[in-house]
Amino acid sequence: MKTTKLQALRKKALTLLIALTTTLLLPAGAACQGMPVYDNTNFISLAKSLVESAKQTSELLKTVQFLKEQKENIVKVNNAIKQLKALQELTKNNERLFRTVQQDLRDILNSPYIKEGEVEQVSHSFEQIMDTAIDDLDFVNQILSNDFLKMTDAERTAILMEKKVQSQEMVAELEVKTRRYREIISFRRMQDIINNREEKY
Repeated sequence: MKTTKLQALRKKALTLLIALTTTLLLPAGAACQGMPVYDNTNFISLAKSLVESAKQTSELLKTVQFLKEQKENIVKVNNAIKQLKALQELTKNNERLFRTVQQDLRDILNSPYIKEGEVEQVSHSFEQIMDTAIDDLDFVNQILSNDFLKMTDAERTAILMEKKVQSQEMVAELEVKTRRYREIISFRRMQDIINNREEKY
C-alpha cells in the first residue's frame, strides 16, 4: 500500500518536473499566458538611456563649471580694468596737483601783492593738500606692491576708486584756493593802479 502511494507520488512529481522543464525550454512566444516574460531588449535600451543621461548630466555640469570659471575671469578682468583706470585718473590728478603747486604757488608767492604775513598761510594751505596727496600715493603703492591685508581684487578696486575720488576733490580744492589767491592779487593790483592814478591827478 505504502509502495503504491510512493510510486504514485513519484509519478506526479516526475510529471510536474517534465511539465515545468518543457515550459522553461519553450521560446518566449510559446510560453503560457499569464507567465511573466523577461524582455532583454527593454532592459538594454533602459541601460543605454541611463548611461546617455549620465553623460549629458556630466557634460552639463562641466559646462556650468566652465561658465562659472569664465564669469570669475571676466570679473577679474573688469576689476583689473577698473584698477587701471582708477590708477590712470589718480596719476593724472596728482600730476595736476604737483604742476599747480610748482607753477601757480610760485607765481602767487612771488607776487608783490601778497603780503609778507600771508606767505606762510598760503604755503601752509598748499602743503596740507600735497602732504595728503603724497600719503595717498604711498598707501596706493603699498596696496599694489604687496598682498596688503590679503585683500581681494574687488576690495583693492574699491579703495583705488575711493582714492581717485579723493584726488579729484583735492585738485578741485587746490584750484579753488589758487583762483581765490589770484583774485586777491588781481583786486590788489587794480586797487594799486587806481590809487596811483589818483595821486597823479
